[in-house]
Amino acid sequence: QVQLVESGGGLVHAGGSLRLSCRASGSLYLINIKGWYRQAPGKQRELVADITKGGTSTYHQDGVKGRFLIWEDQATDTVYLQMNNMKHEDTAIYSCAAGLGSRWYREGPDYWGEGMQVTVSS
Repeated sequence: QVQLVESGGGLVHAGGSLRLSCRASGSLYLINIKGWYRQAPGKQRELVADITKGGTSTYHQDGVKGRFLIWEDQATDTVYLQMNNMKHEDTAIYSCAAGLGSRWYREGPDYWGEGMQVTVSS
């Protein structure tokens, strides 16, 4: 099993920044990709960004490109999401997730964090 512990959510004004972090522990050989999902009220959950083990490949959805950045500290098995120039529409519950790249895009993550509220006031 893999445990994901998140931190960094909260309230920010439009145009401001937040940094989310997610530390993985447990049987880390079970995962080779980590990412952040979000779910806004009344909307489906969506993938925001992901990163493969070692940071060899990253993905950022079009809605956050140029504003959000995902990276990983391999020494601590922590993945970060730096969110800049935030917009009201970024308001959502953000969840850290992890899994295997072979299933990630077809079946989704295998492991989830608890989720954190991120609210952007306009």
